[in-house]
Amino acid sequence: MVYLNGKQMEYTQDKSVGAFLEEEGFHIARIAVELNGEILPKAQYGDTILQQGDKLEVVHFVGGGQC
Repeated sequence: MVYLNGKQMEYTQDKSVGAFLEEEGFHIARIAVELNGEILPKAQYGDTILQQGDKLEVVHFVGGGQC
């Protein structure tokens, strides 16, 4: 199990953070990820392998402005 934004999730071992997030429907270019309390640089999404009990927090960037 891993935790995604506080929700317990199943995952396949030996899966990278990037692959996991893409399978969950996230657009990598529009998110920031915290892994176990530390910001994970985008350059490391593909190289960082999820481990049992890891906690991911994902924040979406949203465009907007004044009308």
